[in-house]
Amino acid sequence: MKKVGFFRSIQLKFIIIYILLLVIAVQVIGSYVARELEAELLDNFKQSTNDRIDLLSYNVEQAFAKERTDNPEEMTLQEEIQNITMDVDRTNASIQVLNNQGRVLGTNDYRNHEIIGKKITEDIVQRALQFNTPIDNTSLNVETRERILIRVEPIVDKDDVVQGAIYLETSLEGVYGQIQNINEIFFKGSLIALIVSMILGALVARAITKPILEMRQQAQTMARGDFSQKVKVYGNDEISQLADTFNHLNDRLKHSMATTKNEQRKLSSVLENMTDGVIATDSRGEITLINEAAGRLFNKNPMSLISKNILTLLELEDRVENIVELQESGSLILDFSKDNENTYVRASFSTLYEDARHEASSGIITVLSDVTEEEKIEQERREFVSNVSHELRTPLTTLRSYLEALTDGAWEDPEIAPQFLAVTQNETERMIRMVNSLLQLSKMDSKEQQLNRENVDFTMFFHHIIDRFEMNVKDEKIHFIRQIPDEEYNVRIDTDRMTQVLDNILSNAVKYSPDGGNITCKIQKHIRQIIVSVSDEGIGIEYEKLDKIFDRFYRVDKARNRQLGGTGLGLAITRELVEAHYGRIWASSKEGTGTTIHFTLPLSNTWGRQR
Repeated sequence: MKKVGFFRSIQLKFIIIYILLLVIAVQVIGSYVARELEAELLDNFKQSTNDRIDLLSYNVEQAFAKERTDNPEEMTLQEEIQNITMDVDRTNASIQVLNNQGRVLGTNDYRNHEIIGKKITEDIVQRALQFNTPIDNTSLNVETRERILIRVEPIVDKDDVVQGAIYLETSLEGVYGQIQNINEIFFKGSLIALIVSMILGALVARAITKPILEMRQQAQTMARGDFSQKVKVYGNDEISQLADTFNHLNDRLKHSMATTKNEQRKLSSVLENMTDGVIATDSRGEITLINEAAGRLFNKNPMSLISKNILTLLELEDRVENIVELQESGSLILDFSKDNENTYVRASFSTLYEDARHEASSGIITVLSDVTEEEKIEQERREFVSNVSHELRTPLTTLRSYLEALTDGAWEDPEIAPQFLAVTQNETERMIRMVNSLLQLSKMDSKEQQLNRENVDFTMFFHHIIDRFEMNVKDEKIHFIRQIPDEEYNVRIDTDRMTQVLDNILSNAVKYSPDGGNITCKIQKHIRQIIVSVSDEGIGIEYEKLDKIFDRFYRVDKARNRQLGGTGLGLAITRELVEAHYGRIWASSKEGTGTTIHFTLPLSNTWGRQR
């Protein structure tokens, strides 16, 4: 891993944060102190100015209140006011005494004596004289560009009548100069504090980040698979606790890695020594794991099959739309035969889940078993059944017995002879049906029977079949209940073979239904297929015998089946035909309540439409 530079490190971030906090604190404190100091100095300055005005105001009031005679030696009001104002300190303050008309009676500015006797028309003076109110104002001297304080203090007599006013103008530069000096001192102190804080921040950041850097180095070491080292613990604070927890994590990971490697070795050994092929895929069906046995089945290097799609590998694109259908199918028999070499593989599928709740699928595990020998045995058995069936013995024996009886003279008996001939005819017809069924099964087993597929609306097709049966069973009082949606379901089927499938299923339902019973015919849509169901109210089938009813020559009630003329091959042919249409057939039943035969057919590219 690339080393992190100082300017991108957490240490610099700690220093910057520390300095920023200090700068913000200094700025806040400095702003507050400067504002309060300015206010305090200005208040003190104004208080000092007011004290001077109060003293001057007392003397001026006495002068205004003094009674004057015509004695030429006695000072006039203006002279007395001038004498009083000349005694006032002229430092940074210009004072003028005005009468109630706003004319200047005296000033302490000897350089501006020509103003005496002139009338002051400034608004601040007129308002103070008119409203008998002291007025303060801060402004900027246009000539000197200095900030000045102007105060006008009315002078009243004992009857509270305005006699005049004192006009004071003083500079505030001294106050703001003091504030500037204090701010400079504060800035220098802040700068020194900032430098010190940078040094302290670097030390603190180093102390904080050192254990973190060590943990980072240890994490990199662990990433390389080395769990032998540990992080030093420097104290009992939070970072030390983190370091201690990190060391505990190191121990747990070391143990887990050892366990995982051991399990991987076991799994690898099992997979490599299995005779069955094992393929693991992700949720998209792409191969992530394959063992040598699976590679041998396909005559390819297992590593070259990684990332290939399992549907393509197993040649299931025409039979399965997506990987979800594989998960639902459970297992399939795959034909990998080439030229004259037959190879049959049973593919068993199980789902992998991301968590224990089995909510989200992460892929499937496929186990491939070579069942070529089993299929050969089954094929031989089917061929034997098609040629020599022990089921032929019963009708042949019956025929021989009745024919011998007729030969011995029973043909001369007008009552017995017709009965014997009817039995021989029935047995002959049953044998013909059996042989025809065996021939059909033989053709289907040898793949000789071709299906003439065409797009058919199965809803209408099913209705036509049911209509025909309703006409044939009117006398038996059997009722057909149709639970068929009013929708168009297009399927690609051989109509003749599918008619045979439905005839076999409906015939069995009629045979085993009591008089007045109901036969329920149903169609349901499920994903990209339809499920066709036919239910009767017959005797039912034991649970353990359900899977056997599709075997050849299997009868639930042999005596009743033979009595009704059954051969035991109808459902076997039905299963072969359904599977030839890429469907699946099964039965559900409960003794005494009837039996339901279900089978599926894949929908064609035309989806079901509302009529």
